[in-house]
Amino acid sequence: MWNIIEMLYLYRKNKLFKAPTLRDAAGLTGVKCPVVSVAGAGGKTTTIRCLAREYVRAGGQVVVTTTTHMRMEELPWFLLEPTADAIREKLSRYGQVWTGLPAEPGKMKGIPEQLFKELWKQKLPVLIEADGAKCLPLKVPAEHEPVIPDKTTHVFYVFGLDAVGCRIADVCFRYERAADLLDKNITDCITAHDIAFLACSEQAGRKGCPADAEYTVVLNKADDKARMDTALAICKMIESMGDTRVIVSNHKET
Repeated sequence: MWNIIEMLYLYRKNKLFKAPTLRDAAGLTGVKCPVVSVAGAGGKTTTIRCLAREYVRAGGQVVVTTTTHMRMEELPWFLLEPTADAIREKLSRYGQVWTGLPAEPGKMKGIPEQLFKELWKQKLPVLIEADGAKCLPLKVPAEHEPVIPDKTTHVFYVFGLDAVGCRIADVCFRYERAADLLDKNITDCITAHDIAFLACSEQAGRKGCPADAEYTVVLNKADDKARMDTALAICKMIESMGDTRVIVSNHKET
């Protein structure tokens, strides 16, 4: 199991409150068989790892897959030849299975549609990495992105707080689309207001989110007081734009 140090906060009424788990912060505790699609940039995979670990530690089982590409790791619960029987075997042994088809070296891609249908029948939590960002902290999606299945019940859109104060061209995947949407030049710097705007935009954070899915913004990499202050400012701006759940996190792997 990954060794991840978690700091989690949920924003409510102008304040950040510590949350015991990511599932609690996201309103997933007690939800049966959620399908969580994670998009954006700046910590998608680590966010998924944290959720998967919580389900396993609680004695449950969880399936992790992708609709795009994600990193393949040399861990026993990863599965590159997915079948319904092989998935059940991994779940029985490890409580989790991360599965996809072989892609370029070190990567796996999405599973066939028929196998997705098998996953829904398992009646288990399914976590989906539904976007790619080339390890950058910020992303504005292209027309075909993110790839969020219709059965998704919860969407997380992740932003890396380390993007604030940096040039759009340096920290944003699809930086030209970001500049157009923000009405800026690619050499302009990202501000806290930019993150809040993107989080609420139907062309960015909310793009592709099913109408009946719960939408959550994750502000990740809040690893010092300055970034915590920035996160709180972003939370307040998002609140002024509508009713959106916001989680502030700092996931560190050791």
